[in-house]
Amino acid sequence: MTTQARQPNVPHVGAAVPMLDLRAQHASLASEIRAVMDALLDSQHWILGAEGTALEQELAHFLGARFAAGVASGTDALMLALYAAGVSAGDDVVLPAFTFIATASAVSALGARPVLVDIEPETFAIDPQRIESRITPKTTAIIAVHLFGHAAEMDPILEIGKRRGIPVIEDNAQSIGAVYRGRKTGAMGAFGCLSFYPTKNLGAYGDGGMILTNSEEDVERLRRLRNHGQEDRYSSRERGWNSRLDEVQAAILRVKLRHLPAWTTARRRHAKQYGELLRDLPGIRVPIERGDCEHVYSVYTIRVEGGAQRREKIQRHLAARGIGSMIYYPIPLHLQPAYRALGVARGELPDSERAADEVLSLPMFAELTEDQIARVAETLSEAVRQ
Repeated sequence: MTTQARQPNVPHVGAAVPMLDLRAQHASLASEIRAVMDALLDSQHWILGAEGTALEQELAHFLGARFAAGVASGTDALMLALYAAGVSAGDDVVLPAFTFIATASAVSALGARPVLVDIEPETFAIDPQRIESRITPKTTAIIAVHLFGHAAEMDPILEIGKRRGIPVIEDNAQSIGAVYRGRKTGAMGAFGCLSFYPTKNLGAYGDGGMILTNSEEDVERLRRLRNHGQEDRYSSRERGWNSRLDEVQAAILRVKLRHLPAWTTARRRHAKQYGELLRDLPGIRVPIERGDCEHVYSVYTIRVEGGAQRREKIQRHLAARGIGSMIYYPIPLHLQPAYRALGVARGELPDSERAADEVLSLPMFAELTEDQIARVAETLSEAVRQ
């Protein structure tokens, strides 16, 4: 999951190519957004209304799930999905070491312990071959993170979960619409979790999230849990939370969902152009797309061989010429101060550590132009060859 305190869509003065430009996206949608906002102002129905119900149905259909439940954020989606899957204090939850900290903090919020697994270097996703050795008698869930827009290797992960009787939860915050062997991510595990943080491929105008499931019993429970555990007004069947996706965000997301396929096509086209321009740069590895997958490029993340110092030198060169870039993520979870108590030493998860030292994300949004991409590639080439 990706959340930033300072949104990267606000470029520095004089920026040639920002990391993200939400203003350009809004300009193309402004009349549609104003129309739905006017309708909401007339209705004065702000919580758990028709817009939220419609969005749940539309997103479930779009992603190939039977049901969906809107919640207040992507982090809440993970926490509620874990709780609904039976995770409780003292349990272990297996997840990748290279991801945004929210994946682990949702586990910690329930009093459970994140058990960290190294990643596949090519996709940055959890390595299925390393999962079983990390399963303990206390393991009650496995989280597969579809990072940067590319699917994790789901078939072996699901097979492990089925054989061991452990539910698999998909953290699909960054990869809405991505495809794995003909199936869209988020609808394969027991639960799939979405984030609508503004910088996502399908972003709200604030926070928001959603949980996908194919179980009618589970979605009914999730809808109780997000609303203080209430089955009927003022009658709570169990302890719950206040985590409801409001009608403003749902209405905006319904507008944006109609444009998402076109935006994904544009992102894939931009990634192809980047790949053609960058693939021969020495010491630069462009992202891959496995033949049975469709990458949606929530970010376009290259690897800068040579480590963090070389990457930082290149990033400074880009910044000096007005080219936006970000590092997702400079610290793997086992080296985060918050998780030192897990006792995982530097060197134990080498692929995650190497990724943290090498990743660099370049500008990526649907409205990018060919000229902008060419400028990014040219400036990166200058930096690499210096």
